[in-house]
Amino acid sequence: MTKASGMLTTLAMAAGFAVLAASTAGAEDASAEATYKDIEATLGSVPSFFKAFPETGIAGAWAEFKGIQLNPKTELNGKTKELLGLAVAAQIPCQYCVYFHTAAAKANGATDEEIREAVAMAAVVRHWSTVLNGMQVDYPQFKQEVDTAMAAAKAKSQ
Repeated sequence: MTKASGMLTTLAMAAGFAVLAASTAGAEDASAEATYKDIEATLGSVPSFFKAFPETGIAGAWAEFKGIQLNPKTELNGKTKELLGLAVAAQIPCQYCVYFHTAAAKANGATDEEIREAVAMAAVVRHWSTVLNGMQVDYPQFKQEVDTAMAAAKAKSQ
């Protein structure tokens, strides 16, 4: 291959990639606009945190949010999902997520006592995780002890 034909091949490939990139960007822009319309139809507006997300990924991010968190047909009901979200948010910690999941839990019927209990459970888990990991408790022994305790609890309940 001559130097000139090599350069033409390179230029042709570069032009092809540019066209592909431009068409992909256009599809992403259209997908982002369609996603924003769906967010607005679902939530009544498009919160700024969705607009802050890169347009190239907003369709996927919204699909995950809507498909799991907002989906009433999942195994967990909305209140349980939001109480879990609150417990995790309290551990991260993230003031945005704590606020969001508290409001969403209340919107899904959680009481103030259930919210306090979810946060307390997060604290209990964190406490014992710290103890177990920090003390380097033997994991196989721990599993055996948990299985024994669960079997005893099951036997008592019958």
